[in-house]
Amino acid sequence: MIRVCFWGVRGSIPTPGVDTATIGGNTACVEVRCDDTRIILDGGTGLRVLGDALVKEMPVQASMFFSHMHWDHIQGFPFFKPALLTGNHFELYGGKDLGTTLAKTLAGQMNYPNFPLSLEQMASTMRFHEFQDGQVVDLGDGVNVTAHSLRHPSGCYGYRIAYGGKAIAYCTDTEHGKEPDRNVLELARNADIFIYDAQYTPEEYAGEHGASKVGWGHSTFEQGALLASMSGAKRLVLFHHDPAHADAEILEIERRCKERFPATDAAREGLSYEI
Repeated sequence: MIRVCFWGVRGSIPTPGVDTATIGGNTACVEVRCDDTRIILDGGTGLRVLGDALVKEMPVQASMFFSHMHWDHIQGFPFFKPALLTGNHFELYGGKDLGTTLAKTLAGQMNYPNFPLSLEQMASTMRFHEFQDGQVVDLGDGVNVTAHSLRHPSGCYGYRIAYGGKAIAYCTDTEHGKEPDRNVLELARNADIFIYDAQYTPEEYAGEHGASKVGWGHSTFEQGALLASMSGAKRLVLFHHDPAHADAEILEIERRCKERFPATDAAREGLSYEI
């Protein structure tokens, strides 16, 4: 069985407040359980909330895959309690050609004066890995993670988690461009759940109500619906919500997307699936 749980669903910056309480204000973090194998996708502020839950299950072992090094995808890591405690073990994965390594990035955000502890002072066991575009990472027990590069400033990777004949696709922080991205289509091919960056409405992306968002590295629900249809994905989950969008706006985006691809949900904190 695969279980998917959303701990952080926002993009760019955390957005706490009464207008975001339903969807949630934490930045990107998704947990995937393939029976006994735990995978964590990205380490935004949602990782802190996940960590608070995991300390009740110690010892903790997990493989952590980071899509890229932008702050909203790493800023929860210093507050991830299981990483601070002995007896826990983490395999951390980041792609090559992202300008720097994952280890240097996580250590750098904790350097003085940013944080009172250094990465080296975190008491858990950690091992860092880099992968190439298109590489398949074998986690054992029949769990494979495929990585493909996405269209995003400074680079980004999307993932396909395959286990027991089922698949989860995670494609955040990507821009569709003039033609559908073949890498996204490959990751999402017949996926049971397709998690996709839908930060902007088509109108916002085109600049109809302000500055154009073309070239900013994010996508729309409209493109998500198209890619889901083309790839044969069974369910589309809209992700990386714009910090400017209140709950009501995201629910309206969900409604509009359902008109194009009925099996659509807007990601919200606490949303989970079992397949």
